[in-house]
Amino acid sequence: MAPMARILITSALPYINGVKHLGNLAGSMLPADVYARYNRAAGNEVLFICATDEHGTPAELAAIDAGQTTAQYCDEQHEIQKRVGAGFSLSFDWFGRSSREPNRKLTQHFCEALEANGLIEERTSRQVYSIDDKRFLPDRYVEGTCPNCGYEKARGDQCDNCGTLLDPVDLKNPYSSVSGSRNVEIRDTRHLYLLQSKLQDDVRAFVDARADSWPNLTTSIAYKWLDEGLIDRSITRDLSWGIPVTQNGKPRPGFEEKVFYVWFDAPIEYIGSTVEWADANGKTWENWWRTDKGADDVTYVQFMGKDNVAFHTVSFPVTILGSKEPWKLVDKLKAFNWLNWYGGKFSTSQKRGVFMDQALELLPGDYWRWYLIANSPESSDTAFTWDHFKSSINSDLNDVLGNFVNRVTKYNAAKFDGKVPDGGQPGEHEAWIAKELETRLPVLMANYEAMEFRKAAAETRAIWASCNKYINDAAPWTAYKTNVEQAAAGTRTGLNLAAICGIIAQPIIPETADKILDALGIPKDKRSLDIAKLGAGGYPALLDALPRGLPISVPPQLFSKIEDAQVAEWTARFGGGQ
Repeated sequence: MAPMARILITSALPYINGVKHLGNLAGSMLPADVYARYNRAAGNEVLFICATDEHGTPAELAAIDAGQTTAQYCDEQHEIQKRVGAGFSLSFDWFGRSSREPNRKLTQHFCEALEANGLIEERTSRQVYSIDDKRFLPDRYVEGTCPNCGYEKARGDQCDNCGTLLDPVDLKNPYSSVSGSRNVEIRDTRHLYLLQSKLQDDVRAFVDARADSWPNLTTSIAYKWLDEGLIDRSITRDLSWGIPVTQNGKPRPGFEEKVFYVWFDAPIEYIGSTVEWADANGKTWENWWRTDKGADDVTYVQFMGKDNVAFHTVSFPVTILGSKEPWKLVDKLKAFNWLNWYGGKFSTSQKRGVFMDQALELLPGDYWRWYLIANSPESSDTAFTWDHFKSSINSDLNDVLGNFVNRVTKYNAAKFDGKVPDGGQPGEHEAWIAKELETRLPVLMANYEAMEFRKAAAETRAIWASCNKYINDAAPWTAYKTNVEQAAAGTRTGLNLAAICGIIAQPIIPETADKILDALGIPKDKRSLDIAKLGAGGYPALLDALPRGLPISVPPQLFSKIEDAQVAEWTARFGGGQ
């Protein structure tokens, strides 16, 4: 990647109804953050955008349960999610809200642009009405038996069992998931439809142009929808909470009691959040999103779980392409499978698994960040277990990284007055580790460029392990007995390796990385992950980069081992185990 590339990164928007679970974190926000941190450290210009998705029936119902207005509920939950995200060191440049003014204006603008291009049509549709609830039921608040596979808890928009897109009226034996009432009937209602079918060829061309750079998971989902044929979709709902439906800047006649469908306005909030960021920071947003304003040199990268892929490879591109305006389209879309919880999915509605706020009560964010990236559900679903979590943390973080940094810095403090020692010449052990770095560092960076996060974590650990092998083989504590100069060379190399360990840790475990690099006195502008800079002076030079005589401190304890008693306690609290 060219120096100072401009990279726009968006993570799937976490829904407003409660703190997200670790599966949500692993499938979108965390890998997006790791990629953003890598690119910043590599010298690129990054804009990392996310927001709370605040419209739709779930927000209304959650507010009722909480005894609040929907606006009050969303205000409170946004701040909670923002705080929890900070606890995991998620480095959003802006964490916005889909209920704010920029998204309202943009959503109404896109609808009017689409209508001007003949892609919006008013239709009378048949919709499920709950007599007991006294309301039309949006898609996901109608459940019933899937007409395709017979699954008895299919939602009105999609069957989670077979993946078929549905209309609520297609369900057999429908009932209200709000109240459980089966006292429902089909009534006429008027809605706006986005004529996706008219853009079938345009969307296929869009996907075709990117298929080679997208993971197979992404392309397979996109082509499944395209091969089944795009259907025209309603983009309005009979709700009170949401973005009002307008026409020529005024309330649309007949739609005064309706709002835009949350899945129409939510992706537009990526742009809306960028406007919020620009307004708050005196910046320009157009050069990130408008190709006629400078966004043609932006690489736009999206991160999401597989359940969101179809909306981002089809529905949102229909909105962008259908507007016929020069908006930036996504270049790379990284999709993730599920992080499973003991044989089933993490579930917000069923409170299954560990949620982000709960996880932070147990351990610092870096513990979770490491495990979730090292076991990222990229090529297939991944199972979370307490035993595997414990094993990974104790081995990778405590025994490999923490032990190495601790040994080297403590030995330096004891024998060389806490300063980078002078004296001694590199020998065979130094030549070996220099070759390891020359081989492994480019591979690590290539994994990040390819967004192969499991591989990046594995390569990071392999470099840490190589540093341990070096210090064991060089054994400066043994050399010190007969050759202080040789011990100085080994310790100096060990300190420089500790710096490299910290530098490559930055994307995944940033708080730990800062502790290491601060203790070693590495200035912020010397923590680059630009491979051209790292290897510029030859890899042996990396082993002598710290100024000799530089004061070095021993960092605070980086990690504590997870004990069996803790696992037993967590299993009792959250479930899991055999």
